[in-house]
Amino acid sequence: MTELVVEEGERKSWMIDVRPLRVPAYRRMWIGNGVSFFGFQFTSVAVPVQMYQVTHSSSWVGLLGVAGLIPLLIFGLWGGAAADVIDRRKLLIASSILAWVSTLGLLAQALIGVRSGWLLLALTALQSAGFAVSSPTRQAIVPRIVPTSMVPSANTLTYTTTTAGGVLGPLAAGLIFGIATTSTGVTVAYLVDAALFTVSFWATWKLPPIPPIVHPEDEDKPSAGMRGIIDGLRFLVTQPVLLLSFAVDIIAMVFAMPRALFPEVATDRFGGGAAIGWLYAAIAIGSVVAGLASGWIGRVKRQGVALVVAVVGWGIAIGFSGLAHQLWLMVLLLALGGAADLVSAVYRQSMLQTFAPDRMRGRLQGVFIVVVAGGPRLGDLRAGASAALVGTTFAWAGGGFLAAGLALGLAVAFPALIRYRPPVHLEDQ
Repeated sequence: MTELVVEEGERKSWMIDVRPLRVPAYRRMWIGNGVSFFGFQFTSVAVPVQMYQVTHSSSWVGLLGVAGLIPLLIFGLWGGAAADVIDRRKLLIASSILAWVSTLGLLAQALIGVRSGWLLLALTALQSAGFAVSSPTRQAIVPRIVPTSMVPSANTLTYTTTTAGGVLGPLAAGLIFGIATTSTGVTVAYLVDAALFTVSFWATWKLPPIPPIVHPEDEDKPSAGMRGIIDGLRFLVTQPVLLLSFAVDIIAMVFAMPRALFPEVATDRFGGGAAIGWLYAAIAIGSVVAGLASGWIGRVKRQGVALVVAVVGWGIAIGFSGLAHQLWLMVLLLALGGAADLVSAVYRQSMLQTFAPDRMRGRLQGVFIVVVAGGPRLGDLRAGASAALVGTTFAWAGGGFLAAGLALGLAVAFPALIRYRPPVHLEDQ
């Protein structure tokens, strides 16, 4: 376990903190996760393209979201509970194999020429189940392989890399579909994803054993079944700091996520064309820039205050972006919102990883995945329904300002969150 130790020191740079990369286990996992997430973007573009090619129906394409969400909600909670009982390295390997098999299945059906919407839905659900188990497990591993004080920096590195993959991956996939036929492009996209996933599997395989930490004073042995999930939820409801961190995230995503309005606004205000691409990329661009200039994040001690400020900043930036009628200004404001979103995401994840005891980290990460996955989708539903009733401007801008006000009001009404500071005497494991 000597490779898990890294020298700590004061660091004053404003550039992104790369000290966690000195830990070999984290460095390999960071590389593997970044490369595989970039590859997954090819599949995330190819599956809806193929679905529409097969069915010629946007309704079938929409069903892909349902096929992915349901396993995420179910297996996210179970995967988190299992991560508190099973060696996390073994569980991550098993769930990674499940996701990899689904990608190979997509590649195989494309090569054979199977034209089945139902098969695409099934493989999407299988892939989502693998991700639902692997994601909380991977996040629960981070505090075990880096010093506690570096957890925010490690999360910043991870979020910045995956966000960059979210920008570059779809662009690269678009190039493939631009120079190849749809059938060929789909096949190549699945092949790229399957090949790049091997890097993630290698990184997981090289992890040291990470068995559950057993405390003799614990009366009840953790369970990977329903009892374990209920125990995790029971613990969560007794922790106002964690509950409030989840609550402000739900507020931010449900009321201030304008993604569902991008196509209509791009067409009505900016004449369509390249505008839609800029709108979809703007938030991610802001997150990447913020990540690269995030050296200060790990030095903040009032993390609860910083989280509230970031969520309020997100809501205000989104609100003003909804009022913009110049494309450059809307993109700039969305990017500012994306920068605030990265900051809030890092602090939420870091608070969960360091505040919760290790025996509960997996289960709480499972709840975290459900919140992160469900919030934006509920936000899409809210934005679309609101726009139909009051128009896009009010649905977009009003939602942003409302989210800022609700987050600030929640923090004032329940001050446990703004009083939160990271633990300083936890033993680095």
